[in-house]
Amino acid sequence: MHFDLVDLRLFVNIADSNSMTRGAERSHLSLPAASVRIKNLEEGIGARLLYRGSQGVTLTPPGQALAHHARQVLHQLEHLRGDLQEYAQGVKGHLRIFASTTAITEFLPDVLRTYLARRPDVNIDLRERVSDEIVRAVVDGQTDLGIVAGTVRTEGLEVMPYRTDRLVVAVPAAHPLATLEHVPFEDTLAFDHVGLQEASAIHAFMHAQAERLNRRVKLRIQVGNFEALCRMVEAGVGVGMLPASAAGRHRRTMDIRVVTLGDEWALRRLTVCMRSYDSLPVFARELVDLLAEDAAAS
Repeated sequence: MHFDLVDLRLFVNIADSNSMTRGAERSHLSLPAASVRIKNLEEGIGARLLYRGSQGVTLTPPGQALAHHARQVLHQLEHLRGDLQEYAQGVKGHLRIFASTTAITEFLPDVLRTYLARRPDVNIDLRERVSDEIVRAVVDGQTDLGIVAGTVRTEGLEVMPYRTDRLVVAVPAAHPLATLEHVPFEDTLAFDHVGLQEASAIHAFMHAQAERLNRRVKLRIQVGNFEALCRMVEAGVGVGMLPASAAGRHRRTMDIRVVTLGDEWALRRLTVCMRSYDSLPVFARELVDLLAEDAAAS
């Protein structure tokens, strides 16, 4: 069975837009030409791929399978193109990592500094994502390694325990919560919060926990990093949720108090996940080994 890359891109564009017309436009094809390509694709596969209706098109079960695998193929081609361009520029490897906020800000900088010093011929693309997205990206081949936090399903992947950290809440020195050692997350929702930007993984996680309680976070201000969050807490703007490792570091230089969150989910275990250690290139396995050494030394 032969698949044309133009057909795969067209089908993904149709699936993403739920429209034959818009899919054709995104693929820079006329509607008749796109229709012929989809018809030939269906005949070649021997199955109907689209349900056509007055509101657009939807995918049949075979269409859903094709869209899933087509996206994987196209992602891999983009990775291949980028890697080959870097090889032409003298770079010998490109490593993609998706990780949680805590991993990126608290644990990875020192590890990656050591790794990149040993491997000047490797570039790293490090992106922050929530844990569920990280797992999907590893499964789909969008990233080589993932570092997830908390409880997340990783069936079908190889995993390695990495670090443990606890989420806490930083509060102003004169705040009503400042004298407590532990507080349930639900009790913090009575107060204004200082949060990270919406693109951060910890932002999404905090709001998800509030939704489980049928509550909302009273977000007073959003900032770009944990230092700025603690500065705003110190100024009395609100309370802020962050990892204990970051809170402890900033508490030494700021007039804030750190209160442990008593919820079970606040204790977060970080895990490295990959499709297969043995199938990773040598330079990627070296980073996994370095992460294992870092975990053992912690």
